[in-house]
Amino acid sequence: MPNNKQTSPKVASEASKILSNPKSTAAEKSVAASDLAQTKKK
Repeated sequence: MPNNKQTSPKVASEASKILSNPKSTAAEKSVAASDLAQTKKK
């Protein structure tokens, strides 16, 4: 069953900021990476 969920551009931007922040926790980075994995492919 394919995953049809997609992350909005606003959430993807915030996720990118979390991943680039060295003070983000491992849990935050895990959620952010999951969000980015669900962004719409161009």
